Amino acid sequence: MLWSRNVTSRLAATEIEARAVAAYWGMAMGDALGATVEFMMPAEIKAKYGRHDQIIGGGWLHLKKGQVTDDTTMALALGEAILERSGKFDPIAIGDAFDRWMQSKPVDCGNTVRRGIVHFRQHRQSGQVMVPEGEFDGGNGTCMRTLPLALATLGMADEEMVQASRMQSHITHNHPLADAGTECINRMLHIALHGGSLADMSTGPVQRLINEHKTFTYRRKREPSNPDGFIVDTLRAVFFSLFSTDSFESCLIDVVNRGGDADTTGAIAGMVAGALYGLPGLPKAWFKALDAEVVRACEAQAVALIRTNTVLQAKVA
Repeated sequence: MLWSRNVTSRLAATEIEARAVAAYWGMAMGDALGATVEFMMPAEIKAKYGRHDQIIGGGWLHLKKGQVTDDTTMALALGEAILERSGKFDPIAIGDAFDRWMQSKPVDCGNTVRRGIVHFRQHRQSGQVMVPEGEFDGGNGTCMRTLPLALATLGMADEEMVQASRMQSHITHNHPLADAGTECINRMLHIALHGGSLADMSTGPVQRLINEHKTFTYRRKREPSNPDGFIVDTLRAVFFSLFSTDSFESCLIDVVNRGGDADTTGAIAGMVAGALYGLPGLPKAWFKALDAEVVRACEAQAVALIRTNTVLQAKVA
């Protein structure tokens, strides 16, 4: 088991691997922390918890302490599909992994994701598995699961990342804003995994996203709370919390206490902040509260994806 200064020497020698594990654990922590207050208004959270800052389970899904939701488990399904193909991106393998995931009766599954997987089943034989562009398919479901793809495309040309990202996205979500938001998070993860800063993210991929889609502009004084599952609302909340705080813990507490789709805002903020602040930045109490099997699965997959990424390995060798 890897943790902070007790990281094994093999991982410590590869800072990218350490940050990748931190991103996975950060995603799971944000998911588990936020799930408790998902669909609650900030005033309701304050009345019930004061400040929600511990992983305790419960919520509308009646989770066990440390249990994660579809945000983490679907990301793990995507990672499994990529690893099955030795780091390659095969839409059939990814769709099959999503189908297996849904058949496993996950604790939650969004409507757009469910429709996309049903579409995949119906069109798998023909190979035409991408859903058509949909006006109402701009949800955050593709962004919440993007972490394994970000690791698998680390070191590749941006165009290759975009192609892979849209391929996995369009199995369930085909919407230009969902595409753009997910690609932005991938770019932010790439910066963080290479040891970049908040300023690098803000002036790079986030500013690019806002330049291309003004609707993602977020208020730098006080972003409205209760973000829903629309990718724009989700990322506005994530951006505000990430850029207005200076630690993993403060970022995650800020974003989940905004309520709304808090498990997903928590998961997305957690993966980016985890990669940014690294293993030492993760709260030990949250780590200990996470489901042990999830901790192991996240660590194993993060390391495997980095080591399977031949483009990256050639650059860091």
